[in-house]
Amino acid sequence: MSAELKAIVEALIFASPEPLTPRMLFTLLADEPKEDVSATIEALKADYENRPGLQFVEVAGGYQIVTRPELHEWVRRLFHERSTQRLTVQGLETLAVIAYKQPVTALEIGEIRGVNTSGVLSTLLERHLIKIIGRKNVVGRPFLYSTTKEFLIRFGLKDLTDLPRVEDMAEALGFDPPARLIEQTPSEEVLPLEEPDEGSPTVVESRDEQPDPEAS
Repeated sequence: MSAELKAIVEALIFASPEPLTPRMLFTLLADEPKEDVSATIEALKADYENRPGLQFVEVAGGYQIVTRPELHEWVRRLFHERSTQRLTVQGLETLAVIAYKQPVTALEIGEIRGVNTSGVLSTLLERHLIKIIGRKNVVGRPFLYSTTKEFLIRFGLKDLTDLPRVEDMAEALGFDPPARLIEQTPSEEVLPLEEPDEGSPTVVESRDEQPDPEAS
């Protein structure tokens, strides 16, 4: 492992707007042996362990160099205009339900939270934190929602197995977890999304939780 290779890998990871995957690094550094690139990544991880301002993290299947959590409030002062785009408590609660129960319908989310979630779902869709992955195989075929890669990046998760316990997440977000959020549920059969019928308007049904009489 050369000092030059180490500098190049660090620069690529720092400059990438999204987590840089090992595959992409191997492609960009095709002239370098893969074992050297892998060793360089491990060396960089070690280098950043004791840095006070930045950290080297593995998130959403790739690597990033980011500010440490304890400094986020200071960094937000630099990007103060983003403060208006923070999620509300209702948005965080809904996102937590989707993260732990996915795939899940809006009706099921509402039953767990005890409130209507249509507007919150629209916001989460607009921010690319959730997506519609198909329809539930029941009468009405309601949409099923799951989290996205952007969700993993935003919350610094390598994958969904990195999610903390439901109770810890609820405590961090400041709400009491509903009992149904903690319950284990079997996986659902997901039907693929279908093209709209000819002549029907094309809309994003983020507020869909009523059975579709045409679909039964």
